Amino acid sequence: MSLDPALRSRIETLLQSNRVVLFMKGAPNAPQCGFSAKASGALNALLPQGYAHVDVLADAEIREGIKTYGEWPTIPQLYIDGQLVGGSDIIEQMAGSGELHGALGLPAPDRSPPRLSITPAAAQMLREAVANAGDNYAVQLEVDARHNVRLQLAPVDAGAVATEVEGVRVQTDWINARRADGVSIDWADDDRGRGLVITNPNAPPAVRALSPADASERLRAGSLRLVDVRPPDERAIARLALAFDTFDHGTDALETLPKDTPIAFLCHHGGRSAQAAEHFRQLGYREIYNVEGGIDAWADLDSAIAKY
Repeated sequence: MSLDPALRSRIETLLQSNRVVLFMKGAPNAPQCGFSAKASGALNALLPQGYAHVDVLADAEIREGIKTYGEWPTIPQLYIDGQLVGGSDIIEQMAGSGELHGALGLPAPDRSPPRLSITPAAAQMLREAVANAGDNYAVQLEVDARHNVRLQLAPVDAGAVATEVEGVRVQTDWINARRADGVSIDWADDDRGRGLVITNPNAPPAVRALSPADASERLRAGSLRLVDVRPPDERAIARLALAFDTFDHGTDALETLPKDTPIAFLCHHGGRSAQAAEHFRQLGYREIYNVEGGIDAWADLDSAIAKY
């Protein structure tokens, strides 16, 4: 199938303007399919500063045209220096072998095992689980980009990054190995519940509560960024006379802020802002606040703000 010259020009201009381009479904921080999630996950780990991407779901012409251009029938597709690298499986294989690092001009991956601690009680439970699974099984450890840790049983993988702690073989890959450094695994049977308790010291600190008075003081001092997550119609009823950001045009601009930016979130009573704050915490932001009581509580300090 021939490609429309205008569309070919669009694609080539994009590839010439960016060394690394991923054609995917969704965005690197919000992939819309499992294959795109795997591809962007590998690239996110290697290129935390970002890379060019095209959401083919938002551009039907590009979605079909890139398949013809690269003679590759599926999405995602990765291009480096204008050359097609491949799809999700190839990207993962190259990332695991170190080939992708070389193609991007990066050092070889650090394949040293993660530093883990497992309490005797947790180790006993895991050893029993592995024994019950059958021969040649191990504990598979995964840590996603938001620092959530997941353990499951999987066949022993001779090519994995593996370590043995308290008689338990734990295996992972090079991306998860570095994210898992320092993870501790305990077994609880108390007021916390019954099951494994996993602590990841690499996770960002919890969202902190911030009073309207303290938020106001920090905003005036320029040591805080405030995001009002309410829609325009609500803000029109009760509006702050201080500088703030909104989600009116999405979250992309805010999600590119440095991870040490202090950010507070505000809504009507504190519920929606708590969800937004947790989202940004999981993105890796280390100083995140939720304004207690929302604009309703702020109105108690400022009589110019209406209550609704």
